[in-house]
This record gives sequence, structure tokens and C-alpha cells, in this order.
Amino acid sequence: MRYSLIALSFLIYVHAASQCKTFRIGSNGDTLNCSDFNGLKQGKWTIHMDPLRGEPGYEEEGGFKNDRKEGIWRRFNLMGDIMAVETYRWGLKNGKSQYFTINGIEREENWRASNPNKSYDTIDVADPMVPNKYEKVIVKVDGTSLKHGVWKYYNPMYGTVTHTEKWVLDNLQGDQPETIVKTIDNPIPDSLAGEPKKDLSKPKPKEVEEFEKKNKGKKQKVRDGKTGTLP
Repeated sequence: MRYSLIALSFLIYVHAASQCKTFRIGSNGDTLNCSDFNGLKQGKWTIHMDPLRGEPGYEEEGGFKNDRKEGIWRRFNLMGDIMAVETYRWGLKNGKSQYFTINGIEREENWRASNPNKSYDTIDVADPMVPNKYEKVIVKVDGTSLKHGVWKYYNPMYGTVTHTEKWVLDNLQGDQPETIVKTIDNPIPDSLAGEPKKDLSKPKPKEVEEFEKKNKGKKQKVRDGKTGTLP
């Protein structure tokens, strides 16, 4: 059985390698950075970029299909921290993409890619007045992605949403401030937030009840801040 698995792995390796004019083998045995005999990138790729002209370097990994990025791509800084998770179709951003700082997520974008092999594409657009109703819109394909969907911006320190934007086919529909329902910090003590809240669940001491009963209806003498004796 063991030798059968080894033989199967070898056949898969030979088949993959036979499709590639150039390639390399990863540490786990995967075929990486394959360029086929037409010079097109195919399959899993890892790309390393050194710092250049003040721009920080990075590494990214994902898949190619006929020389175009396809599926999920991840980008890391040279320390290994995640910088971005992007989704591609036909080499264009499509669907959700997220971007990060050292402290956490910074923003979340949504994109709509159009098939570059067509002159026109049909897109379903939600009706803002009627829930779950969509209208088909024909758009001219210009080989780019369109901002389409909700974009969210975050406070990276706390992971809370600061505001959102709604885009429809590259047109901004509005900027919507996000209502923060919960706070990360500890609640502010009553002594710092105004008058302390009275706890009605505890009974009054017996002495207090007797004093209030004895002096009920009597006018109390109160100091007003003036010096001297009370009249």
C-alpha cells in the first residue's frame, strides 16, 4: 500500500511537471511557479518582491489560470505578517478583499469583475426600494473591476467598524456612519458619568427609616453656602 501511494504521488508529479516548461518544487512536494509551454503561468505560485524605491517588500501566494490570477491570493510582509487577502477572477478583483495592518483589519472591499472575453456583461443589481428584488443591468466591459457592494472601514486596534460605503457598479451610494453598539473598554463608573444610580434593591437601614418617619412633613434647614449662623 505504501509503495502504491509513492507511485501515485510520483505519477502526479510527473504529470504536473510534464505540463510545465519551467517550475519548482515546494517544501511539501507541491509543483509551484509553473509556466506552460506557451509561457503562461498556471497553478500555484509564490512571488517574492524585495523593497524598492522606498516601497516595502512583500511575498504573495495564490493561483494562476492562463496567466491570470484566479481565486484567493494572500500577501505578507517580509516579517510574515498578513497584509491582504484578495479574491480574483479572470485576473481581476472579484468578491471580497481584506487589508490589514500590524494591529488588525483596516478595511474590507467588494468588487465585481466582468469577463474580459466579452464586450458586454449582465450584472444583477439589487433594487434599493424592494428587498430581494434584482434588476439585470448590461454594462460595457472595459477590462477592469468595478466597486460593487459594501465597503467597511475598521479601527484596527479594536476591530470595530468606523463607517461603511455602499457601491453599485463603481457609483457611491452613500457614506453610512456605523453605530457602535458595544464598546471594547470597561464601562465608565457612575461616579465619572454623572449622578450615581440608586440601588433600589437594597432595603434602607432601620435607623434611616425611623428618622424619615419621625421627621416626615417637617421643613428641613439647609445651608446655602453663606457664612454665619442659620436663622
